[in-house]
Amino acid sequence: MRPLRWLLFLGFLVLGYIGLFALLGLLLERYFLLTGFGPERAASAAGAMALGAEITLKLTLISGLAGLIIGVFAGMFRLSSRPWVRLPATFYIWVTRGTPLLVQILFAYNALPLLLRPLWPEAQAVLTPYWAAFIALSFNVGAYNAEVVRAGIQAIPRGQWEAAWSLGLSPVDTLRFVILPQALRIVVPPLVNNVVALLKDSSLASVITLAELSLSGQRVISATFRPVEVYLAVAAIYLLLTTVLTFFTNALERRLKVAGR
Repeated sequence: MRPLRWLLFLGFLVLGYIGLFALLGLLLERYFLLTGFGPERAASAAGAMALGAEITLKLTLISGLAGLIIGVFAGMFRLSSRPWVRLPATFYIWVTRGTPLLVQILFAYNALPLLLRPLWPEAQAVLTPYWAAFIALSFNVGAYNAEVVRAGIQAIPRGQWEAAWSLGLSPVDTLRFVILPQALRIVVPPLVNNVVALLKDSSLASVITLAELSLSGQRVISATFRPVEVYLAVAAIYLLLTTVLTFFTNALERRLKVAGR
């Protein structure tokens, strides 16, 4: 029955995803009509901003997932006793947390293809604004997740390690089967906060002409000269997306707490 439940759950998510942006487009069109936009301009603005919101959410989800994977490994490597493992992770976290995300996005889009060109001639064509933003956001949130994971691992009592070792588990198996499951339950709230912050930080990708929500709003303003109405809509959409994202992450947090009892 469990595979069937997962299929139903995934089907529900897909339908909910499609329905969310279809409903958002209709609501935006109605909103722009009420605020004095013409029918054609209202439909055009609503479609552009709904598409921008979808790009923002997709970019947040895939960057958040990649950043979680990066953060788990970087957090573990940060605690390694081997310098050749610990020092690169420490350097990555130090550089990423110490430089602005805006600079990282610009570097990923403008400088990274030039650095990769000798080994990868097609880098300039492949690293579109979307994928450059994905790389920058993933590694940025990964660094913050790494510190959260590191703190979560260190919060597990030393006795847990010793008990696992006394049962014959290797250090790697102890970390994998005993420590990490407990640590991840502890760090879910700050990881959730990082994902919500990532959704808002994704607006910086507009500087490399990625047509996410912020840039879509700016283009509508350029065409209509109606900044008040458009910025109110942009803020409301961000609030809606963060609310939806927080709802699902809170449900995950509750589920993990129940599973950990």
